[in-house]
Amino acid sequence: MTNKFLLNSYDYTGKTVVITGGAGVLGAEFARALFQCGANIAILDLDAEQGHNVVKSMVDGQGTVMAIQTDILDSGSIIDAVDSIITAFGKIDFLINGAGGNNPKATTGPENVFFDLPTEALRFVTELNLLGTILPCQVIGKQMAVQKSGSILNISSMNAFRPLTKIPAYSAAKAAVSNFTQWLAVHMAQEYSANIRVNAIAPGFFLTEQNRFLLTDKETGELTPRGKTILAHTPMNRFGKPEDLIGAVLWLLSPAAEFVTGVVLPIDGGFSAYSGV
Repeated sequence: MTNKFLLNSYDYTGKTVVITGGAGVLGAEFARALFQCGANIAILDLDAEQGHNVVKSMVDGQGTVMAIQTDILDSGSIIDAVDSIITAFGKIDFLINGAGGNNPKATTGPENVFFDLPTEALRFVTELNLLGTILPCQVIGKQMAVQKSGSILNISSMNAFRPLTKIPAYSAAKAAVSNFTQWLAVHMAQEYSANIRVNAIAPGFFLTEQNRFLLTDKETGELTPRGKTILAHTPMNRFGKPEDLIGAVLWLLSPAAEFVTGVVLPIDGGFSAYSGV
């Protein structure tokens, strides 16, 4: 391994990265970091306005960035987006499946008994997280199969390792994302090319707009009982920041990880290592 290899490992100049859910908090952070490393960025998001806002926030990069309104649960919509990306950049090198989330109606609580959770809410969470990962992998993975190279990064969760209370559909869907990541890593390497890698990161507890008021009180900003319990089981005693994920993302996509495929990497402040005693 040469110094030149080390210096160039995180140079993404001329590479194209597609990020689903790229207008979200985490997706936008990935986009900015990779853009600053020279990559061309394609942000796919259902929220067109927010996608364009993220584009406007991108500075200090050497590549080109574009936002395309895309429904990741509609293969036709993804195909149309890919056609636009190929026209603009020539090929796709990396896919980050950042789209996902929960639905309050699929969350148990005093007024939401598990036995009465509505089917449509459970279906929404399952499809958004699982099908919302599989369908982009089908469309963009096909491009990678043709060119015999590429890297896919899925977003799992600590819920996949240890299901949390209150969010049965989300935990189950993220566990399925981890399983699918391993399956697809083997499939792509054996059937198409060993130069196509598939991995996932499993973030721990990050304050996002989706969970902020589950973990902190809306009026006072103080931790809720759930937030206190999480930090009590996180040895680093804090919530994650979006930038805490960047090192792992850059590494897993880079040539420095060229012998790494099929892994689901926890980034959780030690949550998964802590037994509670």
